[in-house]
Amino acid sequence: MFEKIPARALSDTVAQQILTQIDKGAFERVGKLPTEAVLAQQFGVSRTVIREAISRLKNEGVVEPRQGSGVFIASHGTIRPLRIDSAEAAEPGSVVQILALRRAIEAEVAAEAATRRTDADMASINAALARIDMAEAEGRNGVAEDVAFHRAIAAATGNPYFVKTLTFLNQYLEAGTVVTRRNEALREDFSRQVREEHAAIAAAIRSADPLAAREAAQTHLYNAARRLTEAGIG
Repeated sequence: MFEKIPARALSDTVAQQILTQIDKGAFERVGKLPTEAVLAQQFGVSRTVIREAISRLKNEGVVEPRQGSGVFIASHGTIRPLRIDSAEAAEPGSVVQILALRRAIEAEVAAEAATRRTDADMASINAALARIDMAEAEGRNGVAEDVAFHRAIAAATGNPYFVKTLTFLNQYLEAGTVVTRRNEALREDFSRQVREEHAAIAAAIRSADPLAAREAAQTHLYNAARRLTEAGIG
């Protein structure tokens, strides 16, 4: 039923395969998963890896461990949380794909921020932008500051679902941003372009121009993907 996986693979891989089998209805007749020992044998991994995988699925509401009875599929287990493999997210090809996802979301986030931002929101965006420059001046990669800048824009929309979505993505964006900012630091023209693009987004939001803000955010993320491609990373 399951594919053997290398011993070095993380429990996330096991959890994903179990989730796939649940989606296929493999356990509908009995309503519960095989025992920990059986799963460990089928996957070719330790029982510790299986326990970690089950724990992840439990935390996501997919399964329900019952004392003395086993691990059962939750009654609401068909409602799936969004999951992204963190190891894959750091791979060059995936970085470009996540940038495309960011572009779709953050273009609208920027437009909403331009329409709804308050003076206090604008002050937070300006401060976040300044912290990126400060980090670079101090020789740091500015990854956390870059993520915080985009988060400040999301907060300015006043829409908690934008903030929640980007908070989720930030787990994976930081890995991707390390790749993009490392690439951009290799060339002065790349660094200058990024500074100008960030400034353009902030300026459009400051001017309460949603069309310009949307375009500036799209341009920034299109260019981020282009810079990766030019450097042979994408």
